[in-house]
Amino acid sequence: MTEPTADGRGRADTPAVAVRGLRKTYGSGGDRVVAVDDASFTVRRGEVVGLLGPNGAGKTTTLKAALGLLLPTEGTCEVFGRDVHDDTAGAYRHVGAMLEGARNVYWRLTPRENLSFFASLQGIDPRTRREEHDRLLDSLGLLDRADDAVNDFSRGMKGKVALAATLARETPVVFLDEPTLGLDVEATRDLRTRIRRLADEEGRTVLLSSHDMDTVQAVCDRAVVMNEGRVVADDAVENLVGLFRTRDYEVTVAGTLGAVRPVLERDFAAEGFRETPDGVRFTATVPEGGFYEFVDLLRDAEVAVVGVSSRETDLEEAFLRLTRQDDPGGAAVRDGVTAE
Repeated sequence: MTEPTADGRGRADTPAVAVRGLRKTYGSGGDRVVAVDDASFTVRRGEVVGLLGPNGAGKTTTLKAALGLLLPTEGTCEVFGRDVHDDTAGAYRHVGAMLEGARNVYWRLTPRENLSFFASLQGIDPRTRREEHDRLLDSLGLLDRADDAVNDFSRGMKGKVALAATLARETPVVFLDEPTLGLDVEATRDLRTRIRRLADEEGRTVLLSSHDMDTVQAVCDRAVVMNEGRVVADDAVENLVGLFRTRDYEVTVAGTLGAVRPVLERDFAAEGFRETPDGVRFTATVPEGGFYEFVDLLRDAEVAVVGVSSRETDLEEAFLRLTRQDDPGGAAVRDGVTAE
């Protein structure tokens, strides 16, 4: 274990979070289920990392193991070099977590009381944070219900209280499991701003699990993608998008396509062919730098292009291709992008 400093956070080059060789199985023999299979990744201090994957990919199991809430079959999980299972109390001093389902708040307390209670657990005098707590509640649309019992709130509002209580602890590491669930557009936008501020202005570390690809792309420095219990990609968000940098074009041509149609289907994943008053319209996926090759193919086949419109690939499309089982291109990239 890394020798801790006075604040218990280890050396400056010690990762805020480190998951190494994590494996978790349930059952035995023919009934054994592998939830996480040799997952490894680190989160640097002051970094915002998104943990992505389809349902059943192992994200929640990984988060719970990293929080010490379940014992791994193999591997270790550390916070500032402290093993969360060997030194749970030491690790917990540095971590705040919001788990899906608003299970980390007291429903008989009000939002204000919850924030005061969880702040005090971190050694913070809540009387010195009243204005900050009110701003936090206001940004989540809770200020007008700040003195009502949480038990009477909707599921979405309970989730907001859970998020506010997690942030009120002001821990250097924050785990957020589906934090945008139940938030409206304005609250989601405010949350994105707040998450970036945690890292950029306060130097705090965030591990974020979410199905909201727009939020991940907007706030995360890196994304760790899991599928079937394994880490299949770990890279900067912009690099993951770049791996599949393509444009989907909607193309309208005069007349018919004739013999070039099967070539378009094979080389450019052309589909959605339909007749229009001008001729034929279809969509095609063109890799970055491949547009002129695409146009030359049509020109050589003596097909006149009437119109073209495009759409760039985003993180959601990259994620789907990384985790899609029947995508050979995704499999090739999975082989080349691995965890640290």
